[in-house]
Amino acid sequence: MTTTQTPQPAGSSPEQPPAPPFLSLHTTVVLLAAVVIGLVMGFLTARTGAPVAAAVLAGLTSSGASVPVLRGLIR
Repeated sequence: MTTTQTPQPAGSSPEQPPAPPFLSLHTTVVLLAAVVIGLVMGFLTARTGAPVAAAVLAGLTSSGASVPVLRGLIR
């Protein structure tokens, strides 16, 4: 009688535990929300007729300032 084995993906061995994720779920959600906030603020600033450099600066500033706030709010 033969036994069946489940195929292993190439490059993995059953002895090694899986590698931990590069970023935790919390960090990923916080950074993604900060990017969205920065994009929205940059777009809204550009729509007011401000120069592109000012819109980029507003987006970067708002995304950077929102990271600590989001870190405290999202648990």
